[in-house]
Amino acid sequence: MAGPVPGALAHRYAALPPPLRVALAALRLEVLLGDPRDAANPYSLPALAAPAGSAASAGAVGAVGAAGVGEGAGWSGRAGALLTAAGLGQVRAADQRVRALRPLLRRDLALGRAAVAWGGPGVPPPAGRVRGRAGESSPVSSPVPAALLGPAALVAAAGGVLRQAALAVAGRGSGEPALRQWQPVLAAAFADLLACESLTCVALRRPAAPAPGSGSGVGAGLLGAVAGYVVPTVLADVLAQLGLVLAECGHGPAGTGGGMLAKLTGDLPLAGVDAAGAAYWQARLAGALPALAGEEPRTAHRGPVPAFFRLADPPAPAGVAAAGEQGDGHTPDGHEPGGYGVGGDGVGGDDRVVLSGLLRAGAARAARAARADGADGGDGGDTGGAALGALARRLVTEQRALRRPCRTAGADPGAVAARALADRQALLWLAAAVLGVREAADDGRGLFLGGTHWALLALTGIAGRLGVPLPGPAPDPRAPVWAELAGRVRRGVDCDVYATRLLW
Repeated sequence: MAGPVPGALAHRYAALPPPLRVALAALRLEVLLGDPRDAANPYSLPALAAPAGSAASAGAVGAVGAAGVGEGAGWSGRAGALLTAAGLGQVRAADQRVRALRPLLRRDLALGRAAVAWGGPGVPPPAGRVRGRAGESSPVSSPVPAALLGPAALVAAAGGVLRQAALAVAGRGSGEPALRQWQPVLAAAFADLLACESLTCVALRRPAAPAPGSGSGVGAGLLGAVAGYVVPTVLADVLAQLGLVLAECGHGPAGTGGGMLAKLTGDLPLAGVDAAGAAYWQARLAGALPALAGEEPRTAHRGPVPAFFRLADPPAPAGVAAAGEQGDGHTPDGHEPGGYGVGGDGVGGDDRVVLSGLLRAGAARAARAARADGADGGDGGDTGGAALGALARRLVTEQRALRRPCRTAGADPGAVAARALADRQALLWLAAAVLGVREAADDGRGLFLGGTHWALLALTGIAGRLGVPLPGPAPDPRAPVWAELAGRVRRGVDCDVYATRLLW
């Protein structure tokens, strides 16, 4: 029960399968939640997305209220019973707890945020908003760090809205050519969502060591602080784009897709992932900029990708994973023996060195991919890899240019300049997380996550947000990324990094 789902069952459940205990908990939860299309089901998408006060929302309001969502509400009633019956209390690794909760998270942000904070049977959740203050431990003994409660729930909920938009465009695009213009938009949204989930998963798998400059306010660790800022910031743009697509397809607030988006948007403050929540973590990063701008080794990352980027490997953050969830050959902190342990190449003590090293490694691969392309006469070779590496090299240049101003920015972390620098650094670390996850998934199995298309599109979006010019002509990855998204919604596969098959 502790190992990965065996054999054919593993690949039927997900491209990156979890431990069996996690898969069973997720499946039980999805069965208990019921058919998401049945309006009579209080946990269905129409009921949860219905406007407040409507007859359709009455059952959902009762279910959410019983779940303890809202100021001062207790964790009692149906939702707590659902999570207990599904066996969620046995899943203690943070990233796997979030993964097992995904059936609930993608349906409703408010209910999902409270579920992520759930510590176990009989343990009440915190009332009201949970943002995860610097230096604060996870609330109510939840295995999910406080800083990552909102981002983890938001990624899944936004994926549910993306799926509704993609279903509308994929289902009607052939008969209504005007809707095809939204295919590249949804492809970019998919890439952004995968980037944000990659960062969140890596942060969840990472041992919760303080980041450099934690005394300046980061406290939750560099990856947690970056996710707390960059995930709501990037996904705010994604949600705005999805709103345009749904409106163009005739899915306003009265429909399921539009209603889901309106409900999600209204729940952002409760989950701490609105503009105010993002600003909180931006200020923490701004205060830590001098410590984060230290000199780094000039050599690129070498050897296997650190364990917390390998999403297919058993998770094992120190002090978090349950005893039965360790994989063979892994130490208690989730690293392979002789790999990137504490004190080795900065892993465990300095996340910025690891992230910067991955950026430099991506840039180093540009030369190799370009040589391979040239040796093939320019018609073959790894053109996607060459483009990805060239873009990574451009981002490395940007990171080096930021080092000097970051050293003096901490004097006034509230200044506009310091916050702008924090924004740029956070986006660069998001790019590094994308490169690390993609490289780890490129294991010869031909996984979409291990391919270059989504990573190139995600880094292109990051470069656009930074205002960094793209390095020369490159293959357009939007068509293959859209093809993957459209194929997933037709086959009943989730929009997550794991490519999980949906039950309903």
